[in-house]
Order: sequence, then C-alpha cells, then structure tokens
Amino acid sequence: MTVNTHNFTISTDKSKLNFNVIYNFIVNSYWAKGIPKSVMQKAIDNSMCFGVYSADNEQVGFARVVTDNATFAYLADVFVTPDLRGNGLSKLLIKTIVEHPELQGLRRFLLATSDAHGLYAQYGFKPIDPALLMQINPANVYEESNREV
Repeated sequence: MTVNTHNFTISTDKSKLNFNVIYNFIVNSYWAKGIPKSVMQKAIDNSMCFGVYSADNEQVGFARVVTDNATFAYLADVFVTPDLRGNGLSKLLIKTIVEHPELQGLRRFLLATSDAHGLYAQYGFKPIDPALLMQINPANVYEESNREV
C-alpha cells in the first residue's frame, strides 16, 4: 500500500525502509532507549511497517503495527523526524494506518504514549479503563545487565 500527498509518500513496502534512520531515532526514544539493533530488526520483521518518505525517497518517519489482522493491533514506534514536525505528517501517518484495509473491524487497537494524546484522539483513540488492562513491563529491559546471553 502506498499513499502519496504533498511531496511525501507513505508505504508499507519493507524493502524501502532505512533501518539506520529508524534505529537511530528509536534507540534514543523515551519508550525504547537503548534497544539493541537485533531486537529492533526483529520487531520490524514481525510487524506491519509504515515508512514516510520525502520526494527524494529519504525516510522521514515511521510507525509499526503488531497485529493478527483480525481482532487486535498495537501501534508502536511512531515518529516523524524533528525537522519535519508541524507539517501534518504525523496526522497523515496515523490516518493512513487507521484506514489501512487490513486494520479494519478490529476488536481492539491499542497504543501507549506519554505526549501525543491529542494527535491520536483525532483518529478515534480514547483513554482506557486502567482496571481493564494488565502488563508485564520490566524496568530497564534494554540495559546490558538485563539481557540474556
């Protein structure tokens, strides 16, 4: 699937992804700081990925969805490079994801964010009842001392 608009393209073609751009952003993010390259690559390999590209085919954004394509999806690792924020690319990216044909009719579509609630609310995401969900969330999971060899 490819969406073209305003000199930017969003594509689900994994062969177009620039792993270095993705990894260099995600490894410094608040949600996956220090993630090993091998873990990030495995996450990409096992997800539906959306790359955002400039007219020059430079990757300027990314998101991935973990899904069974039937009942459940989890939106993760969403970003647009800082130099292009404020141009509507995040909105275009989220709109493209929630309208993707394989992500329709899901019972539950989740995400976690500490700073972009307003963006996601525009596309139907709502706060959840904290009593409804549970999680295993190990602290500092990507620190060397916590990794199994």
